[in-house]
Amino acid sequence: MNNSVSNTARLLGAGLRALLVLTLVTGVIYPLVVTGIAQGLFNNKANGSEIKSDGKVVGSSLIGQAYNLPLKKGQETPDPDLKWFQGRPQNGLGSNSVNTQYKLILSGATNRSGDNADLIKWVKDAKAAVVKDNSVAGYTVEPSQVPADAVTSSGSGLDPEISPQYAEIQVHRVAEKNNLPVDRVEKLVKEHTQGRTLGFMGEPRVNVLELNIALKELIKGN
Repeated sequence: MNNSVSNTARLLGAGLRALLVLTLVTGVIYPLVVTGIAQGLFNNKANGSEIKSDGKVVGSSLIGQAYNLPLKKGQETPDPDLKWFQGRPQNGLGSNSVNTQYKLILSGATNRSGDNADLIKWVKDAKAAVVKDNSVAGYTVEPSQVPADAVTSSGSGLDPEISPQYAEIQVHRVAEKNNLPVDRVEKLVKEHTQGRTLGFMGEPRVNVLELNIALKELIKGN
């Protein structure tokens, strides 16, 4: 009987020591090492790829932001603030409730097929709005100029980037709204256009938040 109790106590003691060691290694040492390496070698990415303006964090380079006017009485969807470059549609178009304002709680698109009647109507309406919003005196946007990313949301609904083509058709409108020379705004877009990763992966793109921060600085200096 005494031997049985003694063996049980030894097993419990060994199990407790193993638990404490594993807790220390996997719960304390390993997380600290990984965190230290991340902070030392990939500080920006480890902290959320933050973007700063005027010394303050204003967003992440990985998450899109809305540039809208305040909601008017009776409005459910705010109008875009056309003095800023606009990102991709935030809600998959139409009345999709998955992600209406780049909300991080939910992420997703409409998941409708390309021949879906509702999706086709939403895309046509969105294209008409892009043409209307970006056509100004002396510059008319043709429907054929409107790229796909201007009228469709990304799979996540959180895409922070647009194509150079979409940025370019917004140049004249942004210049007019902010009393800026068109060529200076065009230069701003080119300065913030990123090429394909490693020269062959992905597509050329423009980060809308970074572009609008640069635009803000340009407006200040004008």
